[in-house]
Amino acid sequence: QVQLVESGGGLVQPGGSLRLSCAASRSISSIRFMAWYRQAPGEQRELVGSITNTGSTNFADSVKGRFTISRDGAKNTMDLQMISLKPEDTAVYYCYAELWQPFGVPNWGQGTQVTVSS
Repeated sequence: QVQLVESGGGLVQPGGSLRLSCAASRSISSIRFMAWYRQAPGEQRELVGSITNTGSTNFADSVKGRFTISRDGAKNTMDLQMISLKPEDTAVYYCYAELWQPFGVPNWGQGTQVTVSS
């Protein structure tokens, strides 16, 4: 398994930017797939974006063009860069990872709150 710790959440005004980081307890070379999810109050958890071990990314339509994901093998981190934030981006953001072995087992971070409000 892998422990995941998110950081970087906070309060930001609409139109602002924020960068979240997810620190993994092991080398991300052992991690096949990583993603960011978010959950707003009263809503289901939804996929924001993902990145594979080859660096291929995918994003929800609602954040395309505004959010980017990157991985840093030296720091064993995955970052989520968010720009042009909207009030509807307000949610708890969770880091997610799947290892090569055991395959398909989910690993979650504790989450970090992002609030977009004036």
